[in-house]
Amino acid sequence: MKKHLLFILGLAGAFALGYISNYFVFEENKPRIVETNLNPEKMKLGAFSMSLSVKDLKTSKDFYEKLGFAVFAGDFDKNYLIMKNENSLIGLFQGMFENNILTFNPGWDENAQEINEFDDIREIQSHLKKNDVSLSSEVDQNTKGPGSIMLTDPDGNMILIDQHR
Repeated sequence: MKKHLLFILGLAGAFALGYISNYFVFEENKPRIVETNLNPEKMKLGAFSMSLSVKDLKTSKDFYEKLGFAVFAGDFDKNYLIMKNENSLIGLFQGMFENNILTFNPGWDENAQEINEFDDIREIQSHLKKNDVSLSSEVDQNTKGPGSIMLTDPDGNMILIDQHR
């Protein structure tokens, strides 16, 4: 009985050792980073955040604080707060729009600090139009500084690209 148990344990140990060594030795089993941006014209969209349409600003604020977010900006009296957890940003907006929006801010980092190198909203708009992306709102190409564009992805998600400078 003891020999039988030792044989099974030895077999299981050999299997485990073989599996572990296979994982660490053979390249095809190692985790790898896959380059997904095949477009050589990579746009700089700036800081990313989710703009969430919330029913009750206080309830949502309390919930996201439990997830480690803290109020970063906004105005409770104007029904919006921007919350931050490390470099993750969410905007909570009560009564301002119906659905959630993916938001990008060219010219800003995740701390709302200006960055030197960024693609101007007009350049982004031109690139998107050149690539047959339909825009639901556009910025005047003859202006400078702040501006925004909106578009919808194939699944109906709204995207706001909002430049503040």
